Amino acid sequence: MTRRPVQSRFPVPLDRVNGRGGHTGRARSALAETLRPQAPLQHAAQTAAQQASGRAAPSGLGLDSAAVRQRMVQRLRADGVHDDAVLNAFATVERHRFVDSALAIQAYEDTSLPIGLSQTISKPSVVARMLCLLCEGATARQHGHLGRVLEIGTGCGYQAALLLLLGRSVVSIERLKGLHDKARENLVGHRHGDLRLVYGDGRLGHAPRAPFDSIVAAAGGEDLPPAWLDQLAVGGRLVAPMQDAARGGQVLLVVDRQPEGLVRQWRDAVHFVPLKSGAE
Repeated sequence: MTRRPVQSRFPVPLDRVNGRGGHTGRARSALAETLRPQAPLQHAAQTAAQQASGRAAPSGLGLDSAAVRQRMVQRLRADGVHDDAVLNAFATVERHRFVDSALAIQAYEDTSLPIGLSQTISKPSVVARMLCLLCEGATARQHGHLGRVLEIGTGCGYQAALLLLLGRSVVSIERLKGLHDKARENLVGHRHGDLRLVYGDGRLGHAPRAPFDSIVAAAGGEDLPPAWLDQLAVGGRLVAPMQDAARGGQVLLVVDRQPEGLVRQWRDAVHFVPLKSGAE
């Protein structure tokens, strides 16, 4: 995949979507904020986390070492992830900065971790699989990037940071105010792309910036919200977990909007939190 030069175009604007999916007074500029700089992860916090877990950092290197992330990338490649753009994104974004300091020592293992409010950050292998599926869509193959991206479920902001390296712009929606605020703080240092964080109901998508070339969801339900399909551009691809009765659990559903209509594919079995309506 051909990568384009990274550009700096921030600060990050923050939106809030009302209960009916409309923009509150369309006053986006009034809701925009310049995010406060985030303090780096302190060495003392790393040491405390290591002592609490009884484990040492890999090879004695700091968690901000590129070598630590490269080991995670090597595992992903061994597991079948071969998209260079996706692997480069994982090598660049520091996952430990998106989890609590007490869990930072586990950040580069292939495991999901709690991020509060009964939510988790997904395993690197699952995130990589979903991003690779997006990158196999028609728009990504043609242009070498994911184009305009809609993410449903910002969580702690880790996947949004990865998407910024793979797409032209990213809109990320989170329905839980506590996580929306956490992601806003975590993403302070990621000023290399066009990112809009939205607090609201993800089932409604984000009509003001539609259509989207790529849509990815971090929660699964019994159906795909009609708004997501309506906001998917021709040539675009949607990847989302969805309950499949025939398979007895959640499966990744891939939807491509082709000129003649929608084409659906069932892929890997997964386990995500339930997709819910409204904002809290």
